[in-house]
Amino acid sequence: MRTGEEYIKTLNDGRTVLIDGEAVENVAEHPAFRNVIRTIAELFDIAAYPANGMQYHSEEIDGTANRVFSIPRTAEELKLRRQAVERWAKHTHGWVGRSPDHVGTFFAAFGAHPEVFENSERDFAGNIRRYYERILREDLYVSYAIIPPQVSRATTASGWEGDFLQVGVVRETEEGLIVRGSQMLATGGAIADEVFVTCIKPLGPDDVDFAISFALPTATEGLKFLCRRPFSPAATSEFDYPLTSHYDEPDALVIFEDVLVPWDRVFIDRSVETLRRQFFETGAHALGNWQAQTRFTTKLQFIAAVARKVTQVNGTDKIPGVQEKLGELAALVSSVESALIAAEYTAQADSSGMLVPGKRALYGVMGLQSETYPRVIAILRDLVGGGVLQLPSSVVDMKSPVTAPDVERYIASPGVSSEERIKLFRLAWDIIGSEFAGRHQQYELFYAGAPFVVKGVYTYRNYGYEAQVAELDEFLASYGVDGRKEEN
Repeated sequence: MRTGEEYIKTLNDGRTVLIDGEAVENVAEHPAFRNVIRTIAELFDIAAYPANGMQYHSEEIDGTANRVFSIPRTAEELKLRRQAVERWAKHTHGWVGRSPDHVGTFFAAFGAHPEVFENSERDFAGNIRRYYERILREDLYVSYAIIPPQVSRATTASGWEGDFLQVGVVRETEEGLIVRGSQMLATGGAIADEVFVTCIKPLGPDDVDFAISFALPTATEGLKFLCRRPFSPAATSEFDYPLTSHYDEPDALVIFEDVLVPWDRVFIDRSVETLRRQFFETGAHALGNWQAQTRFTTKLQFIAAVARKVTQVNGTDKIPGVQEKLGELAALVSSVESALIAAEYTAQADSSGMLVPGKRALYGVMGLQSETYPRVIAILRDLVGGGVLQLPSSVVDMKSPVTAPDVERYIASPGVSSEERIKLFRLAWDIIGSEFAGRHQQYELFYAGAPFVVKGVYTYRNYGYEAQVAELDEFLASYGVDGRKEEN
């Protein structure tokens, strides 16, 4: 169990992180990354402290490991795993979407099913098992890039003009695979230890060169992270932007310039069939998204608390219309909370003995995430009204003798100081109106993929229509034009 300080020390390793036209010399010291890096470091410190209940004895390594990376094999282990994930999520209030437990959860399922990666020529099953054991031993922070770049969504990589825009195998050597191209969207990649690269989008038989799965250290030669514009450096203060200041995790396009992937880091080599199987036959997609829903639940609970406190400060919580809004918000959050627990309660053991959260409840709530989050934000936006627009320009206005008297007198509420009111509404703005807020709205809309895919594939296929239609057919067959049929 490593500490936060140990994590930070590993980051100055020569990785190529590109931002504002330049390569970052040391991500741990750069203003775009240093605050969120410290947040991640705090997560490692929380896990490293035994009293927090995040440690367990791992059979895979016969030693102590972080429970957020565990393979749950009993109902109690599944519950304890959720509580460990929740412990981290509550520290970030759900605003760090790709904390180390996310991709680590996928590898827990991979590690439970190495047979899915078996290959007649090379020990890819052994590679996946050993890599999972590394995550356990070293408490690794692994990010992932599993979506092709948005060159065209009408065709797959083999149909694009230009060679290897999506990452694929250029050639094979004795040492490993040489890959070239790009992949999105490596959230946290610039500040992680390693990056897992594969493709979750279905590929066709002509896309075999792109049907790969591997993991590499972030500092690998020829590997680059082209980051989106960071929001944290523009935050005038922690008081003005309390979320942006701490939780602005980087998103990046990962670029590969003829990068060597050693054979012991390859999990799938140009196999479209295995690529399709890795997420769903291992249970990784369900277990990984259950972790994500635990984080999402925590985030919604936090937003609901902000909404409730806003109505208390404004003195509007006795108005029936406001109570209706708070009731709707409570219903939305409760539905996600309930689905999370229902998925745990209906979990079933797979062929390896790993408990897979109930897919009906899990994918049911995921199917509404693209509607739930915008509605939650809309309710908060409605409840704060113009209050977020009458705030002073920055915390400086609260300290300057020129502006402080007016701020203190006019921007306050009965029984609530000016500072307390402004702090609350600044937080609300960072949830609904800042660039950080806009990024999170887009992020939650597409967290598990395009909404039509989530609903049309995951939710639809895992609901269990067959059994219900069979019951309906039985009922329809029980009567006819002459009335109810007699039972034998």
